[in-house]
Amino acid sequence: MAKKTKKNQDNINSRLQLVMKRGKYTLGYKTVLKSLRGGKSKLILIASNIAPLRKSEIEYYAMLSKTGVHHYSGTNTDLGTACGKYFRVSCLSITDPGDSDIVKQMQE
Repeated sequence: MAKKTKKNQDNINSRLQLVMKRGKYTLGYKTVLKSLRGGKSKLILIASNIAPLRKSEIEYYAMLSKTGVHHYSGTNTDLGTACGKYFRVSCLSITDPGDSDIVKQMQE
C-alpha cells in the first residue's frame, strides 16, 4: 500500500510541474481565497500541515464555488518543492491547468 501512495504522489507532482510550466495558478492563502471568491479556481491543493481554521475556511469557500479540493499528503515544504519553489506553499489554486490533466485526475 505504501508503494501505491508513493506512485500516486509522484503522479501528482509530475502533473503539478506541468501546471507550473504551462498553466496559471496562485500560491498562498490570501490569493487562493480571492480566486475562490472570484470563481476562477478549477482545483485547490492544500498541504497536510496547514492551520485547521484556514483549512476549513478554504474548504468552505470551495464548497460554495463548487471547486475540487485535494489534500496534498506532504507538508507545506514538500508542496513548495513540488511546485519548483524555494519556499513553503501551504495552499495553491489552479486557475488554468494548461496541458496538464490534473483537474480531471483529481475528480476521479
